[in-house]
Amino acid sequence: MVKIGILGVGTVGTSVVKILEENADIIEARAGKKIVVKSGVVKNLNKDRGVSIKISDNPLDVVDDPEIDIVVELMGGVEEPYALVKKALENGKAVVTANKALLAYHRYELQAIAGDIPLMYEASTAGGIPIIGALRNGLSANHIESIQGIMNGTCNYMLTKMINEGAQYDEILQEAQDLGYAEADPTFDVGGFDASHKLLILASIAYGIDAKPEDILIEGIENITQTDVDFAKEFGYEIKSLGIAKKVGDGVELRVHATMIPVDSMIAKVDGVMNAVTVIGDRVGETMYYGPGAGGDATASAVIADIVDIVRGNQGPMLGYKKGLESGLKLLPKEDIVTQYYLRLDVADESGVLAAITSTLGEYGISIEAMLQKPTEDEKRAKLLFTTHRCKESEMQEAMSALAKLDVVNGDIAMMRIEK
Repeated sequence: MVKIGILGVGTVGTSVVKILEENADIIEARAGKKIVVKSGVVKNLNKDRGVSIKISDNPLDVVDDPEIDIVVELMGGVEEPYALVKKALENGKAVVTANKALLAYHRYELQAIAGDIPLMYEASTAGGIPIIGALRNGLSANHIESIQGIMNGTCNYMLTKMINEGAQYDEILQEAQDLGYAEADPTFDVGGFDASHKLLILASIAYGIDAKPEDILIEGIENITQTDVDFAKEFGYEIKSLGIAKKVGDGVELRVHATMIPVDSMIAKVDGVMNAVTVIGDRVGETMYYGPGAGGDATASAVIADIVDIVRGNQGPMLGYKKGLESGLKLLPKEDIVTQYYLRLDVADESGVLAAITSTLGEYGISIEAMLQKPTEDEKRAKLLFTTHRCKESEMQEAMSALAKLDVVNGDIAMMRIEK
């Protein structure tokens, strides 16, 4: 018999307990041993969790219990769970975590502490989608060329509504909050930070890149308007919030932002709260992994998959490398990213405006690929929308600063990157 202790018996933790009880026979058949939850830890003992396990409010009751074989960390946060997971590993206990923030900041320290003790984290990235296992095991014969992922269901739900139903950002954010898809403070989701944590975990497995969220380009979806949506439709694009990891020479781009992608690409068809990750390997080509990225049962399914792997003895090294990855790959600076861009400007509707804008862009080596002009309620102004050919991020940022200083340009300039 294998005994489990759970740090954080909330939505996911409760689902873990119930699934282990209700599907006990099939799980035992697959794992080869009976798996039971001995105890759990919560912050509020007065709240009914709907489970019959022993509950405590002291994490050490789990971490220091000599009878517990596997500690499941579902607390959230960074530093407190880091201290507890570290102590559990030092006590010789295997650990399963769904905590993406913990791994975004401490995955390499935890790998060093764990050594040969299993530390599994499938549920930390894309909920019920087995993307960690795919990268660590299924694609182990491949050099990974790129990863693109819809890794936040809240953003994808909102963008789907804006594109398919013409909803405005503010109204669809409120709907997402009412449905429980977005928190009262939605910044972590709509600002791209949630997806950035997941991207960093995948980049460590694929490329051995040790970066923190502060090191990479992160932008949200807050500034997308129906004007942008209409332009995307007219030119054959969908708008998705993507986490992107891409090998470029001896460097790796890591970035999270709203992205225009061709409407016929596989990932463009992923709508609603669903997540999807596409991976291009040098041998297998493009593969895609699709499914629910959040929710109690979906995330608990991934947690229990890790538990079963540990019980079977199949866990392998934490980040997937027996010897360490000496790839020589480095994180590319944000300003060295090269891609295409979409710009939206509010301009004076008069002769010479387009010439001034194209001339300014030309000073930074940027050329226009496609353009559209839209009238506004003010007959003296217009919306100028265009896409560029490929250029460096640094060139685009300098060009935008120069454009903003032109007398004919009014207000902020909206920019979105394009991936083909």
